[in-house]
Amino acid sequence: MQTNFTPEQLAKPAFASSNVELSACLQCDYCASNCPTYQMLGHEYDSPRGRVFLIKEMLESPQRPADTTVEHLDRCLSCLACMSTCPSSVHYMHLMDHARAHIEEHYRRPFKEQLLRWMLAKVLPHPGRFRLAMRGARWLKPFSPLMPGRLRGLVALTPHKLPPVGTLNRRQVLPALGERERRVALLTGCAQTAVNSDINEATIRILRRHGCEVVITHAGCCGALTHHMGKMKESHAAAEKNIRAWMAEINGKGLDAVIVNTSGCGTVVKDYGYMFRDHPLAASAETISGLAKDISEVLSELELTHKSVPKLRIAYHATCSLQFGQRIRYTPMKLLKAAGFTVLEPRDAHACCGFAGTYAMVQPEMATQLRQRKVQTLEQINPDAIAVGNIGCMMQISAGSQVPVVHTVELLDWVTGGPMPQALASVGEVSG
Repeated sequence: MQTNFTPEQLAKPAFASSNVELSACLQCDYCASNCPTYQMLGHEYDSPRGRVFLIKEMLESPQRPADTTVEHLDRCLSCLACMSTCPSSVHYMHLMDHARAHIEEHYRRPFKEQLLRWMLAKVLPHPGRFRLAMRGARWLKPFSPLMPGRLRGLVALTPHKLPPVGTLNRRQVLPALGERERRVALLTGCAQTAVNSDINEATIRILRRHGCEVVITHAGCCGALTHHMGKMKESHAAAEKNIRAWMAEINGKGLDAVIVNTSGCGTVVKDYGYMFRDHPLAASAETISGLAKDISEVLSELELTHKSVPKLRIAYHATCSLQFGQRIRYTPMKLLKAAGFTVLEPRDAHACCGFAGTYAMVQPEMATQLRQRKVQTLEQINPDAIAVGNIGCMMQISAGSQVPVVHTVELLDWVTGGPMPQALASVGEVSG
């Protein structure tokens, strides 16, 4: 694709990077077949090819972004399925990140839209505030059918039960049980800490049992939630706190890995090097990106000791951020199969569930349609439970299905000596 950026624009790192990606795009349309919004809407500008063209036109223009351009770009999930079929390896994620930052800076949204996005940015990355919001939403849940679309979508995602406040809200070092083989840091996250503390607890247990000393720095949100809304000042501030905290550990006693058990966060942490490429912390950010690993990657490197034989049919939902953002497709399934689970893959395993960070809250109608499609394919294979590697997808699928939804690490912790996941309490005979 031919671009027409000015020399002044190309002097800026974001424009220089986008120019490379836009120039590489062949406009071939191979990406459309995997795009969830194009499949649902059938509109050219709701396909990756169409959006790439809109991004080019928007970035080149000195005018404010057009309403229709923002509408089509807002409908993008950033599931990154398009990157898996692109013959030119266009980095669509970086293009969309730049586009969203440009919109945030140069486009004035309607007041209600501004208020919603401001609220999400001020609440979701902060566990305490998020818990308060969830408590209030639980009281509104019986009235959700009477609410307008976006508010109804927010309330529908509220879990029926909130966990007690966890103990991972301060810096601490949890020693390995037995001889220490690795020293790792764990990103405990923000929304996950408020909604499901069992995931972090299971992660810590299985790591400690298998020779890992686990460091909790509690620097807070990784920056993903605000990053995907184009709020780069907030996202970089959150990321910088984590980079500095983890570098302090590296410069102290060292770290063998930075472990992330929420795949949406993992995709962003692994991109810190790019995000901070023109920042004084560039070298440190690149170091963290190199150390960042999904929990499934680390567990695949350890010799897990299985202590029970599960009698469960598990439907594995491959999250977009894991299979496309991090290119980790089969590792979690291999771990579950090695542990004795019967692992089932749904039809259209690449399809997004519709959560996509804040997408389910700002685009509830499309998110609901995608969830219904995903839940249908998962339930068609008649599983006892659904395994997922991302808290957002867990919330989204749980809101539309009665099948228990658990994190992959909870299942692996259970069969290696940990407690049975609470979500499986309603399932019959599950182990032998």
